[in-house]
Amino acid sequence: MKGIRFWLLLFAVSVLGGASQSVWAIDQNKLLATKPARTLSEYGLFQDAGARNQAEGLVLYELNNPLFTDYALKIRYLYIPKESGPATYQEDGVLEFPVGTVLVKTFAYPASFEQPDADIRYIETRLLIHKRDGWKAYPYVWNEEQTEARLKVAGKRLEIPVVWADGKSDIINYAVPNMNQCKGCHVNADKAFTPIGPKVRNLNRQAKGKSENQLELLRQAGYLKGGPENLEESPRVPEPFNPDDGNLQARARAYLDGNCAHCHSPGHPADTSGLYLNYEENREVHWGVNKPPVAAGRGAGGLLVDIHPGAPEKSILLFRMDSTDPGIMMPELGRSTIDQEGVELIRKFIAEMN
Repeated sequence: MKGIRFWLLLFAVSVLGGASQSVWAIDQNKLLATKPARTLSEYGLFQDAGARNQAEGLVLYELNNPLFTDYALKIRYLYIPKESGPATYQEDGVLEFPVGTVLVKTFAYPASFEQPDADIRYIETRLLIHKRDGWKAYPYVWNEEQTEARLKVAGKRLEIPVVWADGKSDIINYAVPNMNQCKGCHVNADKAFTPIGPKVRNLNRQAKGKSENQLELLRQAGYLKGGPENLEESPRVPEPFNPDDGNLQARARAYLDGNCAHCHSPGHPADTSGLYLNYEENREVHWGVNKPPVAAGRGAGGLLVDIHPGAPEKSILLFRMDSTDPGIMMPELGRSTIDQEGVELIRKFIAEMN
């Protein structure tokens, strides 16, 4: 009799347990486990194997000043488990996210930039997971069939065929960073691994396809607490390439903030250079104006200052942005091509300085 009751109980647990969790439910235990999952699908962050439909709880978001990565499209999601509570609003720096938070970023290319929204091919999906012992970064690389992404802790080099908007074909030498390379950009002033993009000033924008501000939607989702009730009082950087969103200086500073400040700001990896490109920096010499380099070596190109007002051709900042030489180029990681639009923005900005 005892044996019969045992099997009935086991059957009941099995049935009830299976009914309470769908195949694609987010697996919190997997996310917080010491060892990362081998495949992206194991986390249950998406409702399909190709990660085209996010699971309930993932919130799509965009940044005003995204980092340039070889013209890759980027699709970002935020997930915070209900039991972890909301992130805390901060005027400066990244939001204070609770343990259990996941930042999902998929890098992708269209078959042709003539139609940038069509035939999107996923290349990699990076996860930043706030575990109990701190943030961890895991890159997952997509297969040719676009049915699964596998963990690549050592990174990977990929040749990505692209067709630009003018119809010309090209190959992008795309680099998936290894976990140590991730630390090159993601170390904060306390020498701790941290996200770099989701700051109030970058998130303060209208949500894609909606009328509400992203910060308001995050509040409504229970993902954000604190901050001024009137979001017009919150800091914001303009979109660098939108001339209707700010003057040239503000947009150029926003570009440098998004692409350089994760290293070039006080306490961060390039602190010793004294070149601070974070948006809050108000001292002109610290964001490069007539500032001689500390020890740029060949990277200075024989030029004397980071920004020579009125003379972009005499400015180290532009010289390094306009190069793909590993000993010269800035940023050092995350690109193999030149951001032509970014270079032109900074060139014009310096040219118009007095």
